[in-house]
Amino acid sequence: MQHFDFSVLGEWQNIRLLLQSLWYTVIYTLGGFALSLIIGTFISFGQMSKFKPWKYVSLAYLSWFRGTPLLVQLFLLYYGLPIVFGIDTVPWVSGVIALGMYSGAYASQVIRGAIQSIDRGQMEAGRSLGFSYAQTMRKIVIPQAVIRMLAPMTNEFISLTKNSSLLSTITVVELFRQANLLIADTYKTIEFLLAIAILYYLVNNLIGFIGLVLERRLGTGDDMR
Repeated sequence: MQHFDFSVLGEWQNIRLLLQSLWYTVIYTLGGFALSLIIGTFISFGQMSKFKPWKYVSLAYLSWFRGTPLLVQLFLLYYGLPIVFGIDTVPWVSGVIALGMYSGAYASQVIRGAIQSIDRGQMEAGRSLGFSYAQTMRKIVIPQAVIRMLAPMTNEFISLTKNSSLLSTITVVELFRQANLLIADTYKTIEFLLAIAILYYLVNNLIGFIGLVLERRLGTGDDMR
């Protein structure tokens, strides 16, 4: 029977390395999420645009990034750019970009759905007040849509946090990669896997809690209806 020794988790050096790598995971995820919001906004408006080239580019983007695995996209970006274009790639930069591009496809659907869920009368009311289309979107439609995006965007953020573990495959030292390095040194597989599982659990539930608080404060929570 396997003997477990959880004392390795109490050693300061191991605690420091895990917490440091957790911090890197949070930073990479935040970077990827910020990029996904930019890309998602561009793609969502492209889908709704009457300008056909923009619309077709947006649809092609969605088709590719929703139809291929993140791991494949990550490898294509990290290994493909040096091979095809001779561009040197930095592991963590490639990882953040890959996370952002992948998540951007899903974020775009959240953004588009939230905007299109706003009653058309809101747009008509804004235009009747003399606002331009852009002003109506900025002052009336988008503020309401942002509130409706909170719950699905929180889920996307949590999903991205978990997907960040794939960055370990291109040698980025985030939480999962650091756990593997410690396992290689100590041979304590279950101990460190349980430790990082708990850390992921705590971080993701904290994200969920923050999202719930924002929903309730903005009047979207169940108890505010």
